[in-house]
Amino acid sequence: MRTITVKLMNRTGAVVSAAALTFALAACSPSNEQTDEPAESTAGATSAEETTEAASLSGNLQGAGASSQESGMDAWRAEFQNANPDVTVGYDPVGSGGGIEQFLSGAVPFAGSDGLLDDSEYAQAVERCAGEGGAYHLPMYISPVAVMFNLEGVETLNMDAATIANIFDGKITTWDDEAIASQNEGVELPSDTITVVYRSDSSGTSENFTDYLEQAADGAWPYEASKEFQTAANQSVGSDGTSAVVDTVTSTSGAIGYADASRAAGLGTVAVKVGEEYVPFSPEAAANIVAASPLADNANGENDLAYAIDRTTTDSSAYPLTLVSYHIVCSQYEDEAERMLVTEFEKFVASPEGQQAAAGAAGSAPLTAELSEQITSILDGIASNA
Repeated sequence: MRTITVKLMNRTGAVVSAAALTFALAACSPSNEQTDEPAESTAGATSAEETTEAASLSGNLQGAGASSQESGMDAWRAEFQNANPDVTVGYDPVGSGGGIEQFLSGAVPFAGSDGLLDDSEYAQAVERCAGEGGAYHLPMYISPVAVMFNLEGVETLNMDAATIANIFDGKITTWDDEAIASQNEGVELPSDTITVVYRSDSSGTSENFTDYLEQAADGAWPYEASKEFQTAANQSVGSDGTSAVVDTVTSTSGAIGYADASRAAGLGTVAVKVGEEYVPFSPEAAANIVAASPLADNANGENDLAYAIDRTTTDSSAYPLTLVSYHIVCSQYEDEAERMLVTEFEKFVASPEGQQAAAGAAGSAPLTAELSEQITSILDGIASNA
C-alpha cells in the first residue's frame, strides 16, 4: 500500500502545522478487490469511526465563532480527536461576528455563527473561498435561547414577547410591573429594579434574540435584528461573551439576560407566549420551529442551508426563540489537506454520533436524519483547486 503525506497549509501558503495529512490511496483499499458479495449501502451521515476507514488524518484544524456552540464544540472536538489521534481541533469562542471576520480574512477555514452572512459578506466569501461558489451555511447546532433571570424564590415566569421587549429596552423597570404580574398570578414579585444584561460583543445570539423581538413583539421592539445589541435601559450591563452574560446575571440580584439555554442551569427562566399558551424551552420545541421554517431569501443556492426562522408561529409545540448555529465553510478550498480536515470533521459533527454528543453535552436538538444526510452530501461535493 502506498501512502501520501501532505503538509497542511493555509491560504497564504504558510505551514499551519508540522503535522501531515496522511491517507492511503483508494487503489490499495480492499473495496477495489474483486468480490461476489454486494456492497453495503453507505448512505447517511459519517461517524468518527467511519471517517478513519476512509482516511488516516493528521494536522491542525482551527475554527472560531459562536460562543453558544462552545459546549457542543468541546464534545465534537474530544470525540473526533479520540477517533483521529493525530488531529488537533481548536475553536476560539470569540463570538459569531469575530468568527465570520476571521473566516473571511482567511485566518480560519471554518466559522461558527448563530447569524447569517449578509450580502456584503457573501460577496467577500467568493474571494476568500477561491471560487464562484463562495461560502455555505451548514446548520450544526440547534438550541433554544433562554431568557434567564436572578430572582430569589422564583424559578419560572410567563411572558409574552412585548413584555420581554419592553424589559430589555428599559420601558419596564421593576419586577412587580403590572405587565409581568398579570401573566404570573400567584407569584410574589418584588419591587426590585430590573438590571438588563446583554451581549456587548458582536453576537449571533443577540441577532436571534432581537430577531424574535422584532418579529413577535407587535412593534414593542424599536430596533432591527442585529448582532450588535441596542437598548435604552438605564439599568443595564454589557458583557462580552456567553459566559460573561451568565456570570453577570448569576451574580446580580434582579438581573435578566439571554443566552444559549445550555448555560441557564441554576437561574430562573421564562416561558414565552406562543398562541394562547406559554411554552418553556426544550430541544424538541426548538427542533419543531426549525422544521417549520423556510430557507432565507438570500441563501447561496441549494447547498446553502441558511434558514429564516418563523418567530410568529402560534403552534405551541414550537419554541420561537431558537437559534440555528451554523458552521460556515467554503464551497472550494485551495489546499487539499485543508479541505480533507474540514470536510471530515464536519461530516462527523453532522452525523448522528456527533449530534448525540452535542445533545448530551449541551442539551441541543439533534439534526433530523434527512438533514444530516443532506449536509453530508454537500460536504462530499466540496472541492479543492489544488
